[in-house]
Amino acid sequence: MAAPHTASTTSPRRAGDRSGPTARQWLALGVLILAQLAVWLDNTVLNVALTTLADPDAGVGADPGELQWSISSYTLVFAVLLFTGGVLADRYGHRALLLAGMGVFGAASAWAAYSGSATELIVARGVMGVGSALIMPATLSLIAQVFDERHRATAIAIWSASSGLAIAGGPVLGGVLLDHFWWGSVFLVNVPIVLLCVAGALIWLPGAERFVEHRFDPLGVLLSTAGLFAVVWGVIEGGHRNDWGDPVVWGSIAGGLVLVAVFVAVELRVANPSFDVRLFRDRRFTGASVAVMLVFFGLNGSMYYTSFYLQGVHGQSPLTCGLTLAPVAAGVVLGAPVSARLVKRYGLRPVVTAAMLAAAAGFASYVFLDEHSGLPLFWVFLVVQGLGMGAAVAPTTEAIMAILPPGRTGAGSAVNNSMRQIGGVLGVAVLGSVLTTVYRSEIRPELDALPEGPAATAEESAEATRLVADQLNLPGLAAQADSGYVAAMHVAAVGGAAVSFIGAAVIWYAYRRTRTGRHSARG
Repeated sequence: MAAPHTASTTSPRRAGDRSGPTARQWLALGVLILAQLAVWLDNTVLNVALTTLADPDAGVGADPGELQWSISSYTLVFAVLLFTGGVLADRYGHRALLLAGMGVFGAASAWAAYSGSATELIVARGVMGVGSALIMPATLSLIAQVFDERHRATAIAIWSASSGLAIAGGPVLGGVLLDHFWWGSVFLVNVPIVLLCVAGALIWLPGAERFVEHRFDPLGVLLSTAGLFAVVWGVIEGGHRNDWGDPVVWGSIAGGLVLVAVFVAVELRVANPSFDVRLFRDRRFTGASVAVMLVFFGLNGSMYYTSFYLQGVHGQSPLTCGLTLAPVAAGVVLGAPVSARLVKRYGLRPVVTAAMLAAAAGFASYVFLDEHSGLPLFWVFLVVQGLGMGAAVAPTTEAIMAILPPGRTGAGSAVNNSMRQIGGVLGVAVLGSVLTTVYRSEIRPELDALPEGPAATAEESAEATRLVADQLNLPGLAAQADSGYVAAMHVAAVGGAAVSFIGAAVIWYAYRRTRTGRHSARG
């Protein structure tokens, strides 16, 4: 295996140089943040357009299943191909893969904007996921390349915090665009962003990127892609069907896990693995990766049920809902850079453990909300949740990158981003399933007096219950839908809090002291 070679966007500095990053480095970071924002925005912007897409005149007449897959096709392809994107970046160069990914993402966005049917939109969204899978591993790898160890933690903290802007920015941007333009505008807006990123990448990102020239591992890439696809598809489909006992669902998940196990066995034996799974023997790497996954499990799950809480129970419009959720993004943006400084002083273990516990408290606090709760109380909970999440993600991401050997930053970055996406998919699927199950048990006794047809429709969701209540002029039933949904949200919130608490325990264990009394992690 050839030794890695490096290039830098800055001139070499003398030892002991305490100067900060150069203007060129900040501009390079700005390009990478903009690229990440495009990817994350597309994870959230579509949620506010679903009602429009279902309209046969204003949209594409998508049915409920097609609406679900218009979101999930992007997430599924994105999560599955992230690992492959990281491997390709390490082999062919990080800037080259970033540019290729931006090209695919931009072209597919234009395709999605002018889709003539729901099926065409689903396929276009899947192709957008391919572009995103090439972009994301390259962004984090290039940060590790552009910034040395003195400034890398700060750069990663800023990069991590920027994802918080997309969390709230997606629904807000989608609401603004839908107020003024047709539904395709939520995708077409990606095109100018892509053009800016491409121009910035060519000017400010290093062309001779650091990578290791090694033999391609097609079997490893195939096994990892097929295994992750089967697992993630099974999780998504289980959430959609609300039936985890379905043979198709558990068979897909089990088969995927078998393929992942075979992948691990193969990678342990080949001379040039696509990813060195031995890294997971380092409990710091494993602990940080798992913690990142659990953070995004709670985030995506909570964003799912709070959106329905605000729009359904409180009757907010998509734009107002997006603005209401903005404090969680503010918390993430504030928490990430603050945690970077705290870790330097106190170490990763106490800071990230406390952050995960704060996130757990934020999720658990939703049990104090009801149909009549005011927004100020809700905003306090969102800020606490966001601060905890931002303070947890930035240090764990930096820890993952610090552990990786030279030439493997692309694959390692892909692991980090894959864990984020898989955690998000699991959060929506699992907590969404919990939400649906509890709601049905809450509302079922209230439907006994209804005819069989309307009762079956009303049992599907709180939105369906409200629709039946409006059709039959039963305001009491609509009120029961609100109270039943709140009760279900309380259970889902406790589940999200429990997962974050587990994340805190994982970090506390992974970064414990060794038998010699030294910390198992630097700092």
